[in-house]
Amino acid sequence: MTTTKFRVRRSPVHGRGLYATADLDADEFLLDYGGEVVDWELAQQRWEAADGDPDHTFFFDLGDGRVIDGGSGGNEARFINHGCDPNCETVDEDGTIHIVTVRAIPAGAELFIDYRLSLDDDASDEAAAAYACRCGADSCRGTMLAR
Repeated sequence: MTTTKFRVRRSPVHGRGLYATADLDADEFLLDYGGEVVDWELAQQRWEAADGDPDHTFFFDLGDGRVIDGGSGGNEARFINHGCDPNCETVDEDGTIHIVTVRAIPAGAELFIDYRLSLDDDASDEAAAAYACRCGADSCRGTMLAR
């Protein structure tokens, strides 16, 4: 019998989030980050074409010039919000991104990863402000950017 460990629902942090539907153990595999693997040039074109909400994209940088576009053929992993005190982490295994818990998580809790985003060195303060964090953690650093 297959049980679902999580579900998508509205989040007070940002839009929709992914929530545990059962108690989860530390170091428990949840799912892989799904979507179409594309180069950054195509991802940038898709971001620019997202007239309705260009700041809500689902790109996962693979660090080699490619990204997983979770908005194209993606799965529930794209709804995991950023948190400065994350309860999940990503593990890269040859370009497959696994989502794994870092500690026990009670049923009903929202799942978070630390996005550790980066901007070009010449990015404006206004651009950086677009990545403000709303996770609410005691240790919140105020940004989704790596610091």
